[in-house]
Amino acid sequence: MTRWVLLYARARHVPVSAAAAAVGVGGLGALAQPGGSPQSAAFGAALGMAAVATGLGGHDRALDRTAAFGWPPRRAAHLLLGGTVVAALLLAVGLVADPLAPDAFLLRDVAGLGGLAALGALWFGSRTACVLPLGWAGVTLVVPPGDDDWLTRLLTWPVQPAGTTSATVTAVVLGGAGLLAHSWFGCRR
Repeated sequence: MTRWVLLYARARHVPVSAAAAAVGVGGLGALAQPGGSPQSAAFGAALGMAAVATGLGGHDRALDRTAAFGWPPRRAAHLLLGGTVVAALLLAVGLVADPLAPDAFLLRDVAGLGGLAALGALWFGSRTACVLPLGWAGVTLVVPPGDDDWLTRLLTWPVQPAGTTSATVTAVVLGGAGLLAHSWFGCRR
């Protein structure tokens, strides 16, 4: 069992992804401003989930199909464990330096941007799965958050305050859809 886990981790670039997530989140933590910044927190969650997304697909689809076990639970576990590690890294920044954002804010962003990363792996493949979470976080740097209309709230959900219902619903829908779709269908080759 341990040999299989190590082989899976190596084939899915887990050590490199974990290191990239740690360096990215750590760098943002070093640049954290007192009081935090919603844009920095959203970008940190996007960086971490983009690093996780690179390991969501294997090298050979035919090899994945020959496995003697079902892939959906393992795909779900990979995504959930990756999101847990990214959330832990973001929360740990608050223990060492100024917190990037409130805990509920960070967890919401990791869930939603993780779903986007999974959808990106499904639609574009694991090599370019980072486009969706990083792109959406990039939009929040350009579009100012506000409650003007539904489109603005939808585009800026990662930087909306922690108690915003529309942002939470958007994150839960994206996270759930990404988890289910990636677990069932896998990654595009």
